[in-house]
Amino acid sequence: MTTRRVAFFTDSFHEVNGVALTSREFVAFAQRRSIPVFSVHAGPAECQFQEGSIATFEFKRSRLRWSLERDLAIDLTFLRHRKRLRNSLAEFAPDLVHITGPGDAGILGAMLAYDLRIPLVASWHTNLHEFGARRLDQFLGFLPAGLRSSAVRWAERAALDQCVRFYRLAKLILAPNPELVHMLGERTGRPTFLMRRGIDTDLFTPARRARSGRHFVIGYVGRLSPEKNVRLLAEIEALLTRSGCNDCWFLIVGEGSERAWLRRTMERAELPGILRGEDLARAYASMDVFVFPSSTDTFGNVVLEAMASGVPAIVTADGGPKFLVTPGESGLLATDANEFANAILTLRDDAEILTQMRQQARGEAQCFSWDAVFEEVHRRYETCFPQALGNTARGPDFSGRGTARSAAVTGLLRVHE
Repeated sequence: MTTRRVAFFTDSFHEVNGVALTSREFVAFAQRRSIPVFSVHAGPAECQFQEGSIATFEFKRSRLRWSLERDLAIDLTFLRHRKRLRNSLAEFAPDLVHITGPGDAGILGAMLAYDLRIPLVASWHTNLHEFGARRLDQFLGFLPAGLRSSAVRWAERAALDQCVRFYRLAKLILAPNPELVHMLGERTGRPTFLMRRGIDTDLFTPARRARSGRHFVIGYVGRLSPEKNVRLLAEIEALLTRSGCNDCWFLIVGEGSERAWLRRTMERAELPGILRGEDLARAYASMDVFVFPSSTDTFGNVVLEAMASGVPAIVTADGGPKFLVTPGESGLLATDANEFANAILTLRDDAEILTQMRQQARGEAQCFSWDAVFEEVHRRYETCFPQALGNTARGPDFSGRGTARSAAVTGLLRVHE
């Protein structure tokens, strides 16, 4: 595998979410393979350092930021880093710039790529248009249902248009599921390929199960926020209670704006907050079934972690997680609270089916490898950018289009301000 010098701008690295996990694994893979990477992301302090083949540039977000959740923020003054970052990037002399989205780091990466005439790669991680729509729907709860629905649909379409416009700046696009690959390829006209996710099957394993007791444990792991549709968990609990399922217990791992509501509303639920490492692995392995009600997730790292832990997953029929389970073998699909509750009862009442699904879920998850994911990414780099640049002075000539595209980036920046 021929390697490229990669400048990697990610909007999430130290946080607890799927983008951050993928970003950390991307850098770890490069370090294992001695691939030169210039990693740019927000951190607790301003710093630059070198560790093996990895050069890191961390910027600290200012107090003037737009925060949606504790792990989702955009520094509104990020342009103050541009000059220093440009000098460091030019010194690193990347063959390409890879960004993870239209956040502060991603916009900086896009602007500098076109400043220095470096090919731009963009990977899609979050359905920001759906994220915003769910938040807006909750915020406009005081409006009549019809008016609110129309406003939310318009806002979602407009947000998607802006995201597509931003991704059109890239020469290569990577997306986490087949639906997004098709949509982005069609709407941007850019080469678009699948970039799935991996799993640490040594950390997440059924061997970490350490629970005994009479409860049938229904698990959820992830951000506790509107776009994850977590209030459906309370509806599921109510349906299970009405059906006479008194031994069901919910283990809900994560933080977010909906945590307090879930704690007040649910009667048989434990909410331990954020768990990491072996504590998280033990939590997964101690579940009997994993429920993921989000229809906005593009992939579903947590679904894969549950499956690797030998826990069958019940997911929505929309979004990326449905591509991870084999319905009836390693998990089930559901469209509403009633279908989720019925699926849970099916597995609770049939120990043989549950055992078979636990084994199948583990087996399917073992096919996902971080190394395989990133080896494929680097092959895409090589295919789309066959000539290693060596330094920014040898960057591609866009035949006068660089200025227009840099202006396009600036225009998009105004949208985010």
